[in-house]
Amino acid sequence: MLNASEADWIHVDVMDGVFVPNISIGFPVIRALAKMAVKPLDAHLMIVNPEKFITQFRDMGVQSLSVHYETCIHLHRTLMQIKEAGMKAGVVLNPHSPVELLTDILVETDIALIMSVNPGFGGQKFIPQSYEKVQRLRKMIDERNLHTLIEVDGGMNIERSKQMMEAGADIIVVGDSIFSAQNPLEMIRMMKKI
Repeated sequence: MLNASEADWIHVDVMDGVFVPNISIGFPVIRALAKMAVKPLDAHLMIVNPEKFITQFRDMGVQSLSVHYETCIHLHRTLMQIKEAGMKAGVVLNPHSPVELLTDILVETDIALIMSVNPGFGGQKFIPQSYEKVQRLRKMIDERNLHTLIEVDGGMNIERSKQMMEAGADIIVVGDSIFSAQNPLEMIRMMKKI
């Protein structure tokens, strides 16, 4: 269904039950997904020690790999490893983490992912302060003339997605609003019109 849709990417959440209180799909499922997917895979690692698995994600066909600021002691090194592996490198910020934490690493960041819910579970309540975070991040990127993409994940529906795009987001991750829709393909089509 996603291959036939107007979606640009397939976002894959990977959770370890340590950094977040949930466990999600692992390597065998991602490997199978990568074989079937005709769209780029965008992996969001909600795991501790993500640097241990970079080459495995690349070898499975992941095109962009995002790691949490909160889990990476050596964030610069981790982003460089992701880029050296041939993938786009992303940094994820939890709702409580200010965008200003990215000041010194933004130049090395292909994707900055703002979590608009607490990571770990789908269907959570959207955190409204996320709009202002995206606006501040957009200003930081534009002032430095960078090409970093802003991605937003959590609680997205059509109206919130529109507001996030107006705030400066480039990529909207949508799960529940699409997969709970009566016609997921039509919902994706409507989201793409934003």
